[in-house]
Amino acid sequence: QVQLVESGGGLVQPGGSLRLSCAASGITFSLYTMAWYRQAPGKQREWVAGITGDQITTYADSVKGRFTISRVNAVRAVYLQMNSLKPEDTAVYYCHASRAVGYWGQGTQVTVSS
Repeated sequence: QVQLVESGGGLVQPGGSLRLSCAASGITFSLYTMAWYRQAPGKQREWVAGITGDQITTYADSVKGRFTISRVNAVRAVYLQMNSLKPEDTAVYYCHASRAVGYWGQGTQVTVSS
């Protein structure tokens, strides 16, 4: 059974930082491209960042230079370091694993507010 479990969300002030984690089980983790998506209230889910099994990273323009995606295949985890957070980063953040099929985590709430 595939499970993706996100953690690390919370409330942070503008300009602050958070680090999200996603722990994967039930898949051969190193073979999957991992990504973070987010969904703000009333908006469609959007892709934030992705990382291949061999560590090639890509970012949405809205987060480039502020967010960093990383992974440790040995512990089957992917991370999203978020710096210089803005109120518009407020959303539920989802972990996604893709290969022939895709899998989603349950999401973790990030709220950026003073």
